[in-house]
Amino acid sequence: MTTIVRWNPFDEMISLREAMDRLFEESFVRSPQTGAGDGSVARGRLPIDLYETDEALILKARLPGVNPEDVDITINGDNLVVKAELRSDAALDEAKDWSWYRHELYHGPVGRSITLPTLVQPDKVEATFRHGELTLVLPKAEEVKPRSIKVKTVK
Repeated sequence: MTTIVRWNPFDEMISLREAMDRLFEESFVRSPQTGAGDGSVARGRLPIDLYETDEALILKARLPGVNPEDVDITINGDNLVVKAELRSDAALDEAKDWSWYRHELYHGPVGRSITLPTLVQPDKVEATFRHGELTLVLPKAEEVKPRSIKVKTVK
């Protein structure tokens, strides 16, 4: 049995609008260094988690295979920069009698520059490295911490 479906021109216009939005975004908004927009990460861009508590900002980044001394962290005002180098296997670099079957792991510099959402105390930042995960605890500046004010009763 054949079903007749009523044609609605607005259905196609919405899909055309979505296609134009995607074309505009891919052409002008997103650069190759900012990722594909589909959850994937561009080469060299360090994925992070950044969240806030009452006392500090917490940043987490996974850097498997990186030595803690190869991580460079700088804070300049409200700008945080984290850089590291993902190195290839030194044994492969020295051996000449092999050939690639797959070469999917990224090797090279990775980094991230972030504008922090609030002022922090750069001299009190703590950086820890455990099992390939970098954790930064960035204490908030005193002037941006929430304060509680007691209300007094007047007699």
